[in-house]
Amino acid sequence: MNTILHNGKRIALALLAVLTAFSSCKKDKNNSPDPGTLTTTGVYVLCEGSFGELNNSSISYYDIARNTVDKNYFRTQNGTDLGTDANDLKVYGSKLYCVVTGSAAAAKDSYLQVINVATGKLIKKIAFSDATKGFMPRSIVFYQNKAYVSGYDGYISKLDTASLTIESRLLVGGALEGLATANGKLYAANSSHPFYPSENNSSVSVVNISTFTKVKDIEVSFNPTKVAASAAGDVFVITSGQWAPYIAPAFEKLSSQADTKTQTYDDNLAALTISGSNGYAITGDYPAKLKTFNTATATTGPDFITDDTVVASLYGVNVNTLDGNVFVADATDYKGDGKMFCFDSSGKWKFDFATGTSPKIAVFNYGYK
Repeated sequence: MNTILHNGKRIALALLAVLTAFSSCKKDKNNSPDPGTLTTTGVYVLCEGSFGELNNSSISYYDIARNTVDKNYFRTQNGTDLGTDANDLKVYGSKLYCVVTGSAAAAKDSYLQVINVATGKLIKKIAFSDATKGFMPRSIVFYQNKAYVSGYDGYISKLDTASLTIESRLLVGGALEGLATANGKLYAANSSHPFYPSENNSSVSVVNISTFTKVKDIEVSFNPTKVAASAAGDVFVITSGQWAPYIAPAFEKLSSQADTKTQTYDDNLAALTISGSNGYAITGDYPAKLKTFNTATATTGPDFITDDTVVASLYGVNVNTLDGNVFVADATDYKGDGKMFCFDSSGKWKFDFATGTSPKIAVFNYGYK
């Protein structure tokens, strides 16, 4: 009987210890600091710069809370120029990746600038060249901790985002431009470029990402330059055609399941941005207009801007996925300062700010408040 009471006492004490520990953990959890509400603290803007000039590109930064802008933020933070003819800017993790095409292959001034998102400080400047020529990189996409960069030299470069080194390069086509991912594959546009001529100038190359091997070329209209993928696996292709002899531009849809062209549309588009279920298209007409885009039917809708805001020279559109705001780039005269407009999801103006010359891409810096 005494043994039973003794064992019961030990069980009760053990249970009390567990309850005390649980109460302590709960108290510690409740007392942990609240990180606050995630918000957009700033906007990075890639500016191409004036055509034909060396070291023409820049990155502007708009501080939302302070309502201040540094039109050459990259130089301010790093004491050096961004480079010549920067063409793409994307965020992956805590880093910004800026694709700098360079002035010419022989100049070997092609780079990928990797930047700290929080500070704008350069982490690493990766040369995209070998002993003889620059790779002339154009577009970058990400998939499972790897970055993939297309180039006018016809190669896609595979980069590890941890070590920030080029792991391998795959020859897939001609003068590569736009790049997109869908259904575990890369889709790269084979453009027609006068400085990098290639007979492969009317197709989209398909690459299996897991094996990093070329699958096939899908024939499209002449001079494809931009590709965008929807969540449903459709790949949309914008072809630019040419002036003389005249070949009309086209807008086409590919299936990432069958890897075939499924339809050609009458729309003349200059650019297409897809964010979730929303799409925004810049028309190829003069003057250009910004339209909503239905990804399910592949058709343009009404004008996106629903107030009296005038954008003189539409040059790019990006969506802030945190709040749904839409940022529209205005290149103005392509020589002096540009401008970036922010609209809410209904197309109403919220604010705007000055940028460097020829702004085209906006990406976002987030923080807690």
